[in-house]
Amino acid sequence: MSRINSNIPALTAGFQLGRNQRSLSVSLQRLSTGLKINRGADDPAGLIVSQRLRSEISAVGQAIKNSERAINVIATTESGLNEISSLLNDIQGLVVEAANRGAFSDEEVAANQLQIDSAIDSITRIANTSTFAGKKLLDGGLDYFTSGVNNTLLADVDVLEANFGSRDFIPVVLDVSQSALRAELRFEGSAIGTTAVSIDLQGPDGIITLSFPASATTNQIVDSINTVSEATGVVASANGYSDASDPTTASGVIFNSVEYGSEAFVSVTVLQNSGEFLLEDRAGVVVNPTSGGGRTEGRDAVGTINGKATVGDGLKLSLSSFLLNVDIVLDTTFGASNTSFEIIGGGSLYQLGPRVNVNQQETIGVKSMQANKLGNRLVGFLSELQSGEPNALRTGNFNQASKIIDQVITEVSVLRGRLGAFERNKLQPNITQLQVAIENLTASESIIRDTDFAEETTDLTRAQILVQAGTSILAIANAQQQNVLSLLGG
Repeated sequence: MSRINSNIPALTAGFQLGRNQRSLSVSLQRLSTGLKINRGADDPAGLIVSQRLRSEISAVGQAIKNSERAINVIATTESGLNEISSLLNDIQGLVVEAANRGAFSDEEVAANQLQIDSAIDSITRIANTSTFAGKKLLDGGLDYFTSGVNNTLLADVDVLEANFGSRDFIPVVLDVSQSALRAELRFEGSAIGTTAVSIDLQGPDGIITLSFPASATTNQIVDSINTVSEATGVVASANGYSDASDPTTASGVIFNSVEYGSEAFVSVTVLQNSGEFLLEDRAGVVVNPTSGGGRTEGRDAVGTINGKATVGDGLKLSLSSFLLNVDIVLDTTFGASNTSFEIIGGGSLYQLGPRVNVNQQETIGVKSMQANKLGNRLVGFLSELQSGEPNALRTGNFNQASKIIDQVITEVSVLRGRLGAFERNKLQPNITQLQVAIENLTASESIIRDTDFAEETTDLTRAQILVQAGTSILAIANAQQQNVLSLLGG
């Protein structure tokens, strides 16, 4: 049958031609944009997943930039610390040089003092002017701020890392179960006896031979020991020890190490052809210096911080955990007791991960490098070496000045080491891990969203052929209607 009102073949051909043209348009769009998904209708599920992957890629990329910037901050900070270290080494050399009084005039000592004053001023200047993008690095602005520290019990508090999370402050509860002690030996009596005694007295700083006549008194023994205390690291005190058999007496001598802790010791050995010199340790146990020598060691403090066991080193207690890394130096009067304080802010926080939470953040504190902040209350501060201060060269306290310098050099070196470890063990591995993550995320996103040109060009060729064929078929279908005219005798 032939009908002219409804050309079904033409409708079918037109419908297929429209589909082929849409396929051709999609292929052209994909090839021109390089994306397989340009609209939500292209692949709704794929669009959702790829957008999430894109978001993660962006966050990971920014985390890499954050880590690289953190490395730049650390490098700038360490460059300032390197200059401070050089100045401290110069100061140490000037102190040692000035101590050579037999070959050094007062004018030369005064010249050294001028250099020390200048170097200390330079250290403070570096602390106040070291900046990165306007942020000061060494003036204490990156240090943690504490509140409620009992300075009569704690000689120094150095917060190295503190993760606040959602907290406004971090409570720190210090509970000391065992106080730090110096090494101690006790000599009972008010005099040597009837025979002269020669001993080797040894401490952490060295060994000295001392000889006491038979008539030597307690005070004479104490004076002899204290005269050489800088060479041995051992000090003595009189009238500090009661005879166990007669508690009313207090005429003995106590030998103590200058320092506290298990590394401090006192050793006394009676030389051959000498009299007796019986000693007791702190517990009252008799040690015989004549046979092998008498030796006793100090004791490290033992305690907890926020319920976690610490590492004791003399008077210093250290805690290293994910949430808190802190060093606390106890005052010598701190016994088995407890105290508390709060960390209320500060520190330098680095966002190293793609998500903003405490697991992907790291913090580190950089204490002030100003001269009056370098050191601690037990040893002294760097500013005390300046003119007019207790340990200036003119006072002749070269030993104490050298100890202060040693302490400060250690503090700066430890800080540089911590910054170096932070960069090497946290920042650099973090960048490497994030680079692997961004590579894998990008590969996954590419599989979902990017155009496969080999496949798409094939589809384009197919669509082009089908469009051309469909156009021809539609023309044929429309031409068939004209065959009706032959029936009319036209």
